Amino acid sequence: MIINEIERQIIKALQEVAPEIKKDDIDGDEDIREECDLDSMDFINYLAALQRSTGIKISEGDYSNFYTFNNAKAFIKLN
Repeated sequence: MIINEIERQIIKALQEVAPEIKKDDIDGDEDIREECDLDSMDFINYLAALQRSTGIKISEGDYSNFYTFNNAKAFIKLN
């Protein structure tokens, strides 16, 4: 998957739980839960949306790889 496509997938997944979020609203190195005001259930739903759209399995042990936008991009790119 190319980087722009990965970014689109992450934004799309975030918008499933926080429809008002846009890429410009996110600092790539800040905690995405804080940046997007996600509670724990929103965060799980965001990860589930990412799994559906990318086909990548995200286990509970991988959750910390999705705390920032840039880490999520790197994880998806490697998988």
